[in-house]
Amino acid sequence: MNYILDTHILIWWAEDNKLLRPEFKKIISDSTNTIFVSVASVWEVIIKTKLKKIKLQSPIEKIVDKYGFNYLDIKLSHVLGQKKLKDYHKDPFDRILIAQSIAEKMILLTDDKLVKKYFNY
Repeated sequence: MNYILDTHILIWWAEDNKLLRPEFKKIISDSTNTIFVSVASVWEVIIKTKLKKIKLQSPIEKIVDKYGFNYLDIKLSHVLGQKKLKDYHKDPFDRILIAQSIAEKMILLTDDKLVKKYFNY
C-alpha cells in the first residue's frame, strides 16, 4: 500500500513522539508499505525551522533518507487538483498534500481533523 505522511506525522515518527498513534507506527514500519514524503513537507519544515517554530534533532532530508522514505515531487496535476478541493482547510501545505494524496491514490496519514474531512477515514 502507498502512504504519504502529513508533516506532523513525519516529525512525530522521527522523534518517537508519543502522540503518534500505534496504528500509524505499524503502517510506517511495515516494509510491505511504501511511504512517501512530499517535497512540500520538506519545504514546510525548512520554513518552520528557520522561523524557530519547530526544532528537529536532524535535518529533514537526513530524516527522510534515514528511514528510506520516498520523495514525492509536486506536479502540475497536484497544484491544479487543489481547485477541486472544498475550503475546509486553508493551509497551503496541507492542501497540496491532500491534492497529492488524491491524485496519486495514496492514503494520507494525518491526525489533522480538517484534513480528514477530505477523505472517508
